[in-house]
Amino acid sequence: MSKVRVLCFSLSLDGFAAGPEQSLEDPNGIGGLDVHEWFFPTATFQQLLYGKETGTTGIDNDFAARGIQNIGAWILGRNMFGPVRGPWPDEHWKGWWGENPPFHTPVFVLTHHARAPIAMAGGTTFHFVTEGIHAALERARAAAGGMDVRLGGGVATVQQYLRAGLVDELHLAFAPVLLGSGESLFSGINMRSLGYRCVEHVATDKATHVVLRKT
Repeated sequence: MSKVRVLCFSLSLDGFAAGPEQSLEDPNGIGGLDVHEWFFPTATFQQLLYGKETGTTGIDNDFAARGIQNIGAWILGRNMFGPVRGPWPDEHWKGWWGENPPFHTPVFVLTHHARAPIAMAGGTTFHFVTEGIHAALERARAAAGGMDVRLGGGVATVQQYLRAGLVDELHLAFAPVLLGSGESLFSGINMRSLGYRCVEHVATDKATHVVLRKT
C-alpha cells in the first residue's frame, strides 16, 4: 500500500509553520516566508514553479527533490488552496499557484462545501472532498495508483492525520528563525506517544532537515 508522507514541511525553530496575522496579501503570516528560504533557491523549486533550469544544488535540493519522488497524489486543507471561507461564492478562485500549479498530480482538497473538480495545466486536477480525511485519503490512494500520497498541510490538516495514525513519515525542515506565534505543528501533539522516531537528521546553512518515521 502507498505511504502517506509529509515532505518539505518548513518550520521555525519554535515549531511554527506560518506566522501570525495571515491574510490574502500575506498568506504565510508575518515572517512566515522566512521558514521557506532553504527551499526557494533550490533547482527543484525553480523547475517546479517557474520551469527554469537554474537553482542551487546540494543537500537542500536533495531533500526538495525527494519531496516529489514517487508522489501520485496530494491532500491539502482548504486554507492551503485559498483564502475563501464558507460556501464558494463563484468559480473564480483556482488556487494560489496560477494556471500551472506545481503538483502535476490529482490534488484532494478538504472542505465542507462541495465544488466541481478543476482541471489545470500540467496535470494538476483539484478535487474537493466534503466527507472528511479518511474519504480524502481513500480517493487519493486510488488516484495515486500505488505511488505515495503527499500530505501538504496546513498545520490543522497534518494534525488531523497524525491523530488518526495515518501518517507514515514526515520530513521537517527547521529554519534558523523564530516566529513567536502562528500555526504550531506540535501544539497538542505527542509525537513520541504516536510512535515516531527520528531516523535521519542533517543540517545546512539554511535548515536542519529531520525525518520522522513510525518504528
